[in-house]
Amino acid sequence: MENNKQNSSDLSGDNSSLYSPDLAPVTSDKRTWNTWNYAALWISMSLCIPTYMLASSLIDGGMNWWQAILTIFLGNSIVLIPMILNGHAGAKYGIPFPVFARASFGTKGANLPALLRAIVACGWFGIQTWIGGFAVYLMAAAWIPSLKDLPQIFPDALGLKTGPAICFFLFWFLNMYIVYLGVDSIKKLLVFKAYFLPLSALALLYWAVSTSNGFGPILSQPDKFNTPSDFWNFFFPALTGMVGFWATLSLNIPDFTRYAKSQKAQVIGQMIGLPPSMTMFSFIGVVVTSATVIIYGNTIWDPVVLAGKFESKILVSIAMICIAISTLATNIAANIVSPANDFAHLSPSKIDFKKGGYLTGIIGVLIFPWKLIEDPNGYIFKWLIAYSSLLGPVGGIMIADYYFIRKKVLSVSDLFNPAGIYSYIKGYNKSAVIALLLGILPNAPGFFVTVELINKDSFPLWISNLYNYAWFVGFGVSFVIYFLLMRNYVSEKQIQTQNEN
Repeated sequence: MENNKQNSSDLSGDNSSLYSPDLAPVTSDKRTWNTWNYAALWISMSLCIPTYMLASSLIDGGMNWWQAILTIFLGNSIVLIPMILNGHAGAKYGIPFPVFARASFGTKGANLPALLRAIVACGWFGIQTWIGGFAVYLMAAAWIPSLKDLPQIFPDALGLKTGPAICFFLFWFLNMYIVYLGVDSIKKLLVFKAYFLPLSALALLYWAVSTSNGFGPILSQPDKFNTPSDFWNFFFPALTGMVGFWATLSLNIPDFTRYAKSQKAQVIGQMIGLPPSMTMFSFIGVVVTSATVIIYGNTIWDPVVLAGKFESKILVSIAMICIAISTLATNIAANIVSPANDFAHLSPSKIDFKKGGYLTGIIGVLIFPWKLIEDPNGYIFKWLIAYSSLLGPVGGIMIADYYFIRKKVLSVSDLFNPAGIYSYIKGYNKSAVIALLLGILPNAPGFFVTVELINKDSFPLWISNLYNYAWFVGFGVSFVIYFLLMRNYVSEKQIQTQNEN
């Protein structure tokens, strides 16, 4: 295969606008990740506060414990499919996501999916920063109660109280300082997270079960749906949200599979790593959230708020410091590195990694993360489903192109050539752009209704309800349209190149 005989120096040439050492194909001798490396990767990424909140939001939305667990397992099993399919190109050619996207979107058009992914990562950065900042606030408020009574300095429309806001921005500045120092400074915190978060999750589980007198009272909690129709009306949007949770990684998984020893390593590793670890950690969130109904009389779906209810100031402080450090580590590793590089990819000569990181931080604030997670409906319907409506079409286009148009054959040299077969028209593949826009379009009315920008009667109900299936609708529409537009596209140069491979 070409990727095994193509030197990076051959690819760079005069193509500085498309080539960098970070984007170059990984050579065979550096592909060292085995099955257990990928399993460990997913276990590590699944163990985070948003995963806990993902599960507990379903309980707060009305599900009982087994309905929530089943929904999470189904969602992660579904998203595993595009995860493995997109991972194939990374493992075969050693290329990262932005380079892989050039095959379908064009050498310049690849910035469109990269930018969409970057914006979503900015949102996750904001959410994680709010979680960390609120943990700092609860710790400080345990020792300085007057923080709860500070005069309001932000407009009421923002929904931002002074004390939490101050701690949020302090934690935000700490994240930006880490960006200034460089990503290497976060390694020790990642090690801390790997040991602490599983232990703290098990400790929280033990507290919930022991305080509630065993699993029996917890698991016997009924759902809150009055009719089967009420359940299904919540289930399908929730399932879409579960798929959307990892929709970003389902696109940029080549960033990881490019280091795979074999296709088997990435496929089996992801299968044993993603659905089981997400389901098991979510189970803790489900049990603990169900227990809060018994212990406190109402559902507490946010683990940071729950930890803040502990009576001991020392215990609250320890819990909040650990949550803050763990969140900081996850935030930099998962939500800064990727969008910073995506923004830098837009203009390599003007935007370096640090500037990309600062831009990520600014957008993360402007997304108003405190509003996204203030209640389960905002978390699922306004965040997870909303961005899945953008990323589902990208996944449909990339899979249709790689498997049904290219038959899993790419020309690596042309991926780095501004005048190659993937340059299309001035670097853009108009078929991909059209398919992307038409894949997003059906979900737009439902999104505008959900965020209350338009009246729910502005469109027929069935059109608005398409938003409940946003990822599936976007993926399917873009897949079909792209395939129909591109089914006859095979240039003579492409045939020659494929034959040579």
